[in-house]
Order: sequence, then C-alpha cells, then structure tokens
Amino acid sequence: MTKETAYEILRFGMVGAFSTALHYGIYWVLQHWIEVNVAYTIGYALSFLANYWLSAHFTFHKQVSVSNGVGFGGAHLVNYGLHMVLLNLFLWVGLSNEVAPLAVYAIAIPVNFILVRLVFRRT
Repeated sequence: MTKETAYEILRFGMVGAFSTALHYGIYWVLQHWIEVNVAYTIGYALSFLANYWLSAHFTFHKQVSVSNGVGFGGAHLVNYGLHMVLLNLFLWVGLSNEVAPLAVYAIAIPVNFILVRLVFRRT
C-alpha cells in the first residue's frame, strides 16, 4: 500500500465517521417518532449530502461534478439497498432499533469504501 492510499483511507475514515455519526444521530432521534425504515432513510439521505461533498473535496481532492455525482449516487444507491436489507435482517433476528444500525455499519462501510473509491478514481 502506498503512502497516498493509506492517507486516503484515513481521510475516508474521518469522513465516514462524521457521516455515520450524522446518519445515526438523525436516525436515533427520528426513530422515536416515526417508523424505523423512514427514520433510517431520512438519516441516510441527509448524511449522503454531507458525505458527497466531504468525500469529493477532502478525501479524494476532486471537484464536485456531474460525473462523480452520478457515480457517487449510484454507489450509494447500491449501498442504501445493502443498508436496508441488513437493517431489516438485524431487526428481524432481534437486535434493538438502537443496535441494529451499528451492525449494519460494520458490514456496509467497507463495501462503500470500495465502491466510492472506484467512482473517484475514474473521474
């Protein structure tokens, strides 16, 4: 692994930690008042916007563009599907509303890194 790749992974982790905390915080507040899947989706959508901007500028040192925006959106559409399947699976097996998203993140975040990195490396 090159030094630049290591720094890129570190920056991705920082952006990911912020975006994940934002997502979870929004979800945690909303899930007390609205259906869990809706709360999760709202949190995902809002954290997606912050994540895109930070990923472009901070993680990959790229300008926001239609090309990487479409690619990022596509990668996150796949990621969102994975999140929703895993969330509902973990809820079904008995994890609490508060814990299930944490299990989702453990699986989905590494997958997302691979997808997003491909997008920004191609644009």
